[in-house]
Amino acid sequence: MAQIFAKWTNKLPTIIAVAVVVGGVGVVAGINYYFSPKFTDVGYRPKQPVPYSHKLHAGDLGMDCRYCHSTIEVSSVANVPPTQTCMNCHKAILPESEKLAPIRESYATKVPMQWVRVHKLPDFVYFNHAAHLRAGVGCISCHGNVAQMEEVMQKQPLSMGWCLECHRNPGPALRPVAEITNMNWVTPTDQARLADSIIAAKEINPPVDCSGCHR
Repeated sequence: MAQIFAKWTNKLPTIIAVAVVVGGVGVVAGINYYFSPKFTDVGYRPKQPVPYSHKLHAGDLGMDCRYCHSTIEVSSVANVPPTQTCMNCHKAILPESEKLAPIRESYATKVPMQWVRVHKLPDFVYFNHAAHLRAGVGCISCHGNVAQMEEVMQKQPLSMGWCLECHRNPGPALRPVAEITNMNWVTPTDQARLADSIIAAKEINPPVDCSGCHR
C-alpha cells in the first residue's frame, strides 16, 4: 500500500517544536525591547519653543548646570530656569536675535516660557533629585553628556529595572560631589575604592524595596 504522506513529513513534529520555541523566544525578546522604555523613550527629543543649545552653553562656553538649574542640589525636583535667568545674559548678548524673540516676549509680559519637559517619571514614582546629587551621582549618569547636545534628548530608559540596577550597585555612578556637573569627568582606575569610600562616608544604602520609590 502506498504511503499517504511523504517521508519528509516525519520531521514535521521536530520542525514545529523548534519553530514554536524559536518563535516564542523571538516574540518575548521583541516585546521586551520594542515595548520597553529603551525603545519607546530613549531618543525622545521634543521641539522646544526656543532652539536652546546645551552644546553651546554647557559645552563651548563651559557654563555650570547649576547656573540655570539652580535648585537641583536642594530640591527634590529639578527646576527649569525662569526667563529672568536667560535675560541675565541676553539683555546684552544677542539682544535683537530673532530666535530669542519668544524669550524677550516672555520677559516683557511675565508669562513663563512653555518649555517641553524631556525627562519625566510617572506620577506614581517618587524621585528626589537632590538626594542623588548629594550622594555623588553625576548629571551625566542619567541625562547623558548634555554638553555635547544641540538639543537635549533622553539617553537612559529611566525604567524601574534601570533604576534598580543602580540602587543595587551604585558604585560605578558615584564621584566626588565637586564633580557632579563635570561632563568631562574621567572614571579613575580605582573607581571601586573611590566608590567604597564615598559609600562609607555618606552611609549610602539605596532602597530596593517598593516603598523606596512608590510612596
